[in-house]
Amino acid sequence: MKTVQERIRDFEQHQYDERLMELYGDKERLENERARYIRALKMYESLYGNEPVRIYSAAGRSEVSGNHTDHQHGRVLAASITLDTIAIAARTEDGMIKVVSDDFDIMPVDATDTAQNEPEESSASLIRGVVQGFKNEGLDTGGFHAYMTSEVIVGAGLSSSASFEVLVGTILSYEYNEGRVPMVDIARIAQYAENVYFGKPCGLMDQCACAIGGLITIDFKDPSCPLVKKVNTDFDAFDLSLCIVDTKGSHADLTHEYAAVPAEMKAVADYFGKEVLRDVDADEFYENLAAIRNRTGDRAILRAMHFFAENERVAQIVEALENKDKEGFEHGIEASGNSSYKYLQNVFAASDPQHQAVSIGLALSERILKEHGVCRVHGGGFAGTIQAFVDNDYVSSYKEKIEQVFGEGACHVLKIRPEGGTLVG
Repeated sequence: MKTVQERIRDFEQHQYDERLMELYGDKERLENERARYIRALKMYESLYGNEPVRIYSAAGRSEVSGNHTDHQHGRVLAASITLDTIAIAARTEDGMIKVVSDDFDIMPVDATDTAQNEPEESSASLIRGVVQGFKNEGLDTGGFHAYMTSEVIVGAGLSSSASFEVLVGTILSYEYNEGRVPMVDIARIAQYAENVYFGKPCGLMDQCACAIGGLITIDFKDPSCPLVKKVNTDFDAFDLSLCIVDTKGSHADLTHEYAAVPAEMKAVADYFGKEVLRDVDADEFYENLAAIRNRTGDRAILRAMHFFAENERVAQIVEALENKDKEGFEHGIEASGNSSYKYLQNVFAASDPQHQAVSIGLALSERILKEHGVCRVHGGGFAGTIQAFVDNDYVSSYKEKIEQVFGEGACHVLKIRPEGGTLVG
């Protein structure tokens, strides 16, 4: 295994360029990524010394379709993206895990003592949860030093916490289990850490997309054993880039807006004596519409309509991807966005109608893109980011025009990345 200084020389001599292209797929990013890894290696050396190390990466993720379907045991389509979290790491023999993440010095974790009485919202708690998750599966664990740095935008619906958890799991897999732990298992362990140790009741979509790589579809019909399937397609052949635009809206004080979505959907399911909409027959729903309206109100009806259509739409978009049907894919994304806007109604907060940055972003994107791409709300909605799939030869025009409104650097041009959690070298 090579030392920090040897790794730095390899990067300076362009020996990692091919590997970086595999991960990031963009020659224009190559110089910046090379410099980023060198900075990370130098930071590791300043913290821990010039010792033998490995280099790891875990992707961020983007929801492609299946907006607010997972909590109703529906289907989702998600992708690993080329914004990632990287780590320089080395195994230690003292059982202690010491991680510095960008400028944040995380409290050390003793890998031999990972019991947790109460959830705790901290990075150290996530590390303990991942270690305990490995133990629960009968896997080996131990100590390591690491310096991590992330490009995954916090609060933009790209899953920075899942990327962190998956990265910790990837390090433990390679340092203590010869890299043999399947990425789906690492995703499940990461979800366990976030649910039990951090106290956030997230689903499995974020962790799977960060861990597995490429485009994946997940069916949550049985949430205790979701079906995860990699989509068999060469997305690069579509000549599209994924643009995530930060509309600069605040998520503050929107908890009640997010909570109302599953609550209203479940109110409709309750009419039929069911827990979630996935267990309700869509035809029966429409046959009883008048009576359901009297019990739940109109917005719940519209949100249920969104679920039934969106859940089927995921399967249709997956089919278009696997058939290399670009037009069908774009039509599906456009329909998903329209449904979220009109029926799910999560593009702005009803409690704050004066602030509609996401709505503005979508309206402008439609005007700018025309036949050059499609757009939709990204993630949970109400504020934050939008997503656009843009023809590669039109990306610079789209970026320039959308940033005239939302500011320089608001548009992040990404690719779908073939690997999720991985050993870089």
